[in-house]
Amino acid sequence: MSTAHQRFCQALQGQLPAQRIITDPMLRLALGTDASFYRLIPEVVLRVESEAEVLAVLAAARAEQVGLTFRAAGTSLSGQAISDSVLVLLGDGWGGHQILREGAEIRLQPGVIGQQANDWLRPYGRKIGPDPASIASCKIGGIAANNASGMCCGTRDNSYHTLAGLRVILADGSVLDTTDAASVAAFRQQQASLLAGLRALADEVHAQPALAERIRHKYRLKNTTGYGLNALLDFDDPIDMLSHLLIGSEGTLGFLARVDYRTVPEHPHKASALLLFDTLTACCHTVSALANAPVSAVELMDAKSLAAVADKLPALLGERAYAAGLLVEVRAPSAALLAEQIAVVEQTLAAFPLACHTGFSSEASDYEPWWAVRKGLFPAVGAVRTLGSTVVIEDVTFPVDKLAEGVAGLQGLFARFGYAEALLFGHALAGNLHIVFAPRFDAPAEVERYRALMDALVQLVAVEFGGALKGEHGTGRNMAPFVATEWGADGYTIMQRIKALLDPKGILNPGVLLNADPDIHLKHLKPMPAANPLVDKCIECGFCEAACPAHGYTLSPRQRIVVWRQLQAWRNDPQQAKERTRWLAQYRQRGIASCAATGMCASRCPVGIDTGALMQALRGPSRAPLLASQLAQQYRLVSAGARLGLHGWQWAGRLLGRARLARLNQAAHRRWPTIPLLPIALAPAQPLKLSPTLGGEPVLVFPSCPNRVLAGSDGQHSELAATLRVLARAGFSPRLPEQYAGLCCGQPFASKNAHVAADAALARSNAALLAASEQGRLPIYLDNGPCGLRLIAAQQAGQLDARLQLHAAPSFLYRQVLPRLALRKTARLALHVPCSISKQGGAGELRALAGALAEQVVESGVACCGFAGDKGLSQPELNQHALREVATRQQGCSGGISASRTCQIGLSTHADLVYDGVEVWLDRLSMPDPS
Repeated sequence: MSTAHQRFCQALQGQLPAQRIITDPMLRLALGTDASFYRLIPEVVLRVESEAEVLAVLAAARAEQVGLTFRAAGTSLSGQAISDSVLVLLGDGWGGHQILREGAEIRLQPGVIGQQANDWLRPYGRKIGPDPASIASCKIGGIAANNASGMCCGTRDNSYHTLAGLRVILADGSVLDTTDAASVAAFRQQQASLLAGLRALADEVHAQPALAERIRHKYRLKNTTGYGLNALLDFDDPIDMLSHLLIGSEGTLGFLARVDYRTVPEHPHKASALLLFDTLTACCHTVSALANAPVSAVELMDAKSLAAVADKLPALLGERAYAAGLLVEVRAPSAALLAEQIAVVEQTLAAFPLACHTGFSSEASDYEPWWAVRKGLFPAVGAVRTLGSTVVIEDVTFPVDKLAEGVAGLQGLFARFGYAEALLFGHALAGNLHIVFAPRFDAPAEVERYRALMDALVQLVAVEFGGALKGEHGTGRNMAPFVATEWGADGYTIMQRIKALLDPKGILNPGVLLNADPDIHLKHLKPMPAANPLVDKCIECGFCEAACPAHGYTLSPRQRIVVWRQLQAWRNDPQQAKERTRWLAQYRQRGIASCAATGMCASRCPVGIDTGALMQALRGPSRAPLLASQLAQQYRLVSAGARLGLHGWQWAGRLLGRARLARLNQAAHRRWPTIPLLPIALAPAQPLKLSPTLGGEPVLVFPSCPNRVLAGSDGQHSELAATLRVLARAGFSPRLPEQYAGLCCGQPFASKNAHVAADAALARSNAALLAASEQGRLPIYLDNGPCGLRLIAAQQAGQLDARLQLHAAPSFLYRQVLPRLALRKTARLALHVPCSISKQGGAGELRALAGALAEQVVESGVACCGFAGDKGLSQPELNQHALREVATRQQGCSGGISASRTCQIGLSTHADLVYDGVEVWLDRLSMPDPS
């Protein structure tokens, strides 16, 4: 570490807790990685939780002249969120929001994930304007700092045009809140020279007609190259100029502490159509006509894009090749208006030669596969790239009337430079095209090939067509050398003077957006060494992180892969042997032991990578496979032993007192980590009393271990008892397999890599279910999410008899039980959708059940709770970290609802709210059959 950085860290002692000043080499590599194809390792990583801490960091940076890079989610693609100096990450303290004017505006802190903002706005029928493809992962700080847009956003609804106000901290420590009159007045007085400087720059631009017209032309297009010079033309007040210059400035002008958005309607009625063309020219001429039609999105796909995903839509794309395609969406506030708009669009389309037209459909089952194909184009390249290559997504904009020529020109470039895998697709109404290809950077000749491509690309887009080199992904390091080419010397000089006005010492994200090094885009290219076939396709985009319960506790899936790649790269380097050994020891906890291994990362990953599968493999085989096999064979005794142990736990609590027992348990766990930490209220269920049901449709219930052994929230009765009552009340005749107490799906053994025992348990369950269901004639109700997922996945893999009719609980309850129940609603319920239910596709059904039980449903906002089978008992810190914000979100709820008994244990322990299974709530709120 440099002397300046050492002094910087010393200056922050007492300002930030020591654990949030990170200098550990492994963590600096892991935390320093972003979604771009560049790699810089910071000297120091900080986590800040408040404005006071940001001010302290800025003061230390000014004093020691060290550069700072602020980062929100790290999903940026152009190298703007990495640093070789100080990387400042946002902690949990930046997740606040406030709904304003009945949803017409929303006030957001920079740590809020974009999709979370839309979830808050959904009850008002509104959303934020920007809609980047990464909205489920990226955060408001990055959305605003990059002026990100998306499929429907266009240029009208981006952050620049929907900005209602912001709060910023400048490099000198000045704070401006544009929504606070007192703050604005004080800023005008204290920063008079800065505002005068902006006013003078605006006057200069107005005085240069050619430059002013160039700016207006550029911002009729999507454009995020350089600073937003349109702010100097669009506003008269330097305060407004400043606030809009900060949008898209990529953290180089100030720290955005809050952004207020004017929201846009989220119309409930929508329809889509897929149009296919035999010529690119016809396709692009259709786009020009649709620009004046009532459409909300028009997505273009070139011939190679369509070919890459033809297997996803074989009926449409499998028979023949097409030159291009358009995916068109229409949205409206009412069904009647939607029909009118579709008629107008159809009339527009009638003038063009369509090779294939699906017709507009408002059925999600029709249009969702089309949109899935469009969203799958980026991973289509990632999934087939060769080992050692990376994925680059460029982002350019052409004038819409030049779109056909622009696409043809790009196709010619990729043919010329030998990137045969390159796909072109994008937001056609804005002329914004994404180019995805897979270059290698592991040889000088490959880097030179990429250089030649970029030089030709810049000439084509910026010079020949007068387009934008970056439409929505930000300039970063990737296009910084070419900003002057696009904007000309006069425009570039204005940008340099803006930077000098606001950050005269150059401490904010140095090297990004403006950079004098003509080769900066070719330096610090990220290596992609082979690590393991399970994760080698990872492009380090970071989409997985929002779904990972360990993110911020130890390592996220992306960070686990980054570190494992480094460890594998060091295998044959004797100079790194000692460091590798030290890292491996740390990785056992940071990477392997603390991974929940639920696979939720795969559900967010563009190429479907399950990092948990790698961590599970790295744990190695079971240490006691013979014991596991014996336990699987005698599972009835295991269940009885668990009941007996829980009786002893309750007895000890009464004898010693619950608080003392908890302290003793904690001490024993610290001494012997294999001893689980038990929630003090955990109790055994009373023996199940089966009552014969008179008539009704037979249904076989597969009772999971936790639901038959553990008592529910009343401390006495199992949730299985509630399940049987609800089914009977709905007119079913529930049955249980014979000797059900000895059955297990095998998940407890599979999670410990005792696969022989797991398979044996599964085989016994298969035989018992086949017999009890009358060889598959009766439907089988799976009463617990994780167990249900295990059985359904086993059947899909051929390990369970195909005749068995398996039904996950939410699906069966929603489709078969709910219509037969009379329910009274409670006011407000919390809901957690377990990862096992999400992976089965049952999240919508569980939400619908919750909506039938409560007037208002408040979701946990957590993709995975981190309990992960028994990990919530062996490593409760993971569970606690994952649920750290849930209690605040779900204040005012009368109870919680879920569909996984183990998840409910963790939620009840750490979320300050009692969670019960959905069956318990249906039992509690359903009326007895009057007959």
